[in-house]
Amino acid sequence: MDTPFDVVALVGSLRRESFTRHLAEALIPLAPPSLRFEIVPIGELSLYNQDDEAAPPEPWQRFRQRIRRCDAVLFATAEYNRSIPACLKNAVDVGSRPYAANVWAGKPAAVASMSPGALAGLGAHHHLRQCLVAVGMATMAQPEACFGHVDRMVAASGEFADGGQREYCAGFVRAFAEWIHRNPSHRP
Repeated sequence: MDTPFDVVALVGSLRRESFTRHLAEALIPLAPPSLRFEIVPIGELSLYNQDDEAAPPEPWQRFRQRIRRCDAVLFATAEYNRSIPACLKNAVDVGSRPYAANVWAGKPAAVASMSPGALAGLGAHHHLRQCLVAVGMATMAQPEACFGHVDRMVAASGEFADGGQREYCAGFVRAFAEWIHRNPSHRP
């Protein structure tokens, strides 16, 4: 393939120094040359309200256009109260509406969940997968990427603290690249 697949990474934590962002940033350099990643911010998306569809806010329009153009999406999610952060759920909602213009449909996706605790964001991981099924995304099932103790996983330098974790993450990103190759979205 001459042109790499355009992959959007969405980070489900708005904190500047979030563990979720650090892990997403550490995953990107592990990608093979067939993938080109861009972290797309979701913090400026106002809460979805169908009344606003008459004149969609500019951030919604830009976000929808960007997702429409991409080939695949990597969701990096924290876990809040055993579920996905509101900002990430809102991004899914904004992209899925209006129903006939769902920008997620048919796009390959992968989910990486994380938590500073031992449960590794499993509740968020599975709740997000449920949402992605509802919007028609082809979500990679294996390998799962659920990371506990993420606060100790990536050093301040952006490097993985443990070589085994780095290798697992590299395998996850390679598997995602293969998933995208097997399940290509239709570019507009």
